[in-house]
Amino acid sequence: MENLKRVPLAEKMRPKTFDDFVGQEHIVGKNTLLYRAIKFGSLGSCIFFGPPGTGKTTLANIIANSLKANYVKINAVTSGVNDAKAIIERARVDKAMFGTDTFLILDECHRWNKAQSDCVLEAIEDGSIFFIGTTTENPYTSMTRAIVSRCRIFEFKSITSKDIKKALERALKDKENGVGNMPVEITDEALDYLSFACGGDLRNSLNSLELAVMTTPIDKDKKIHIDLEVAQQSTDRKALSLDENMYYDFLSAFCKSLRGSDTEAALYYSQRLIKAGCDPMIIARRLVAHSSEDVGMADSNALLLSTSAMYALEKMGQPEGLIPLTHAIIYVCEAEKSNSVINALHLASVDAEKNTDNKVPNHLKNHPSTNADGHGRYKYPHDYGGYVKQQYLPDSLKDRVYYKPGKNGREKNLIRKKFKGE
Repeated sequence: MENLKRVPLAEKMRPKTFDDFVGQEHIVGKNTLLYRAIKFGSLGSCIFFGPPGTGKTTLANIIANSLKANYVKINAVTSGVNDAKAIIERARVDKAMFGTDTFLILDECHRWNKAQSDCVLEAIEDGSIFFIGTTTENPYTSMTRAIVSRCRIFEFKSITSKDIKKALERALKDKENGVGNMPVEITDEALDYLSFACGGDLRNSLNSLELAVMTTPIDKDKKIHIDLEVAQQSTDRKALSLDENMYYDFLSAFCKSLRGSDTEAALYYSQRLIKAGCDPMIIARRLVAHSSEDVGMADSNALLLSTSAMYALEKMGQPEGLIPLTHAIIYVCEAEKSNSVINALHLASVDAEKNTDNKVPNHLKNHPSTNADGHGRYKYPHDYGGYVKQQYLPDSLKDRVYYKPGKNGREKNLIRKKFKGE
């Protein structure tokens, strides 16, 4: 019993059914791919990736239980080829003798090297096991292509404050796994803070709640009173001096200052956010996005500098990493502006969604057919000095123009050759 008391609240409150699972509506909501696959028992192998505390491992466990299958959970850091082979062998026996499927749930799956990954490929292909990998890293860049190509990929998002609040309220009421048996009285302000301040990490929020409850003495009225000050002291990060609305207002002001070329304002808002406890990587990611959205082709070096600053911040941490971040903020503000990239993205996206029946011109196909479509043979541009006029878009879109160079910075000097008007 003593050991059970030491289990973190986040672990004790881990949802066991879809009804208790919060967040990720884009993945587990009705009529989503995952929902339909589970409903019809055709899930197959998959990889869940996203930030910590967003429910990746929890959902993997729920799926295995809902499908009435065996499941074995291992961690890529502590397991090896022999562990995987033993699980696969047992899974094949269970499937042959009892018709029972086995899910291999691998946490931190990006840490497996090629040899470790290869040992499960055959088992995945022949159905001996169903593989569910969970990772905080993008699998397309951190895992072997052979594994990724055999799995469906689902990206998890940070959980909203609203959903985290629901989970905290359930923990406060739950008498079996939560703190429902304790005389806790928490203010709305404190609950809202715990829901917001942990950056979409439900595990962190639950553990902060537990710390607040366990370290606050019972008052004279025999209650454990948790107010905003106690909640702030219980988070494992600097207490945000902004409420949720103010946080998004300052972040919006930072982004608009970048777009408006106001260096002083952008620097102030970035520092105001950081001093309030905001993760500088959030600012860095917004900076990268705006480097293409608002500077774009007018000065492509803005994107290079912003991504370099984000990498430096990730590797160096604070305070040194804030120097290249500031460097990039100043550059983006001072750079000439163009929104031609985001406009081109929107126009091309609209056409891609509306024109799904278009065919690739015959001369551009990997294996051109013998049926001529009026375009002749493919012309290799390097045989013509690097450029030759020919049609690349499908017939119905041949006159479309998505990218229109702006008149600022380097973009005004671009010379684009078109099929028409030359």
